[in-house]
Amino acid sequence: MTSTTTMSAALEPMQRERLLRLAHDVSFEAGTRLFEEGRRADRFWIVRTGTVALDLHIPGRRTAVIETLGYGELVGWSWHFPPYLWHLGAEAVSPVRAWEFDAEAVRATCAQDPEFGRAIAVWVGRVVAQRLHASRVRLLDLYAPYGSGSLT
Repeated sequence: MTSTTTMSAALEPMQRERLLRLAHDVSFEAGTRLFEEGRRADRFWIVRTGTVALDLHIPGRRTAVIETLGYGELVGWSWHFPPYLWHLGAEAVSPVRAWEFDAEAVRATCAQDPEFGRAIAVWVGRVVAQRLHASRVRLLDLYAPYGSGSLT
């Protein structure tokens, strides 16, 4: 997926390098839950390989997959906004390798360097806007009488 919300598209090389200094490598087997709605958002990930599904629990229905994320995509944005609780769930669809970040360390780095902090905030804001749009379209496709009709 080529998108303005991938890390490489959203951040300048020096900003990416600075962020990646705060990362460590992790792996998840297919079917592993990365997080659940309503739980504490204390970390986030950037996918290196594999796919992660974002899902929403809908009472009385099956969990709805809202979006599937791949290479370079940010998994989780709730770590950036108080009260730091997940708004969706996430599960590895395939084996996943990712960079994992401690949210508190990234927020502290953002506070120390306003230019870096602004770049991260703009990136996360773009991700939120894109995900809200994708959620709306997906839920309309699943539950509206005639579907959404389009992504635009």
